[in-house]
Amino acid sequence: MTLPPELSPEHWITHVFSAKAARQGGVIRRNLRDIERYVGRSAFEDELKRRGYHAVENAGQLIIFCNQEPIRLIL
Repeated sequence: MTLPPELSPEHWITHVFSAKAARQGGVIRRNLRDIERYVGRSAFEDELKRRGYHAVENAGQLIIFCNQEPIRLIL
């Protein structure tokens, strides 16, 4: 689904976290460019903190763990 550019930050966040994987406590991936364009990185990080979620960044992508479980990086 393509989102309109005039989508409000609140609606964009609602859209992101209403994805099936997010609702089920899974993992979602978003492009940092989209996060910055629709809501701003700082506001998005505030929302992650509010929800108790974790995320990792790699190659312009943010991998978001939609649960409060600990993360262990495996090298």
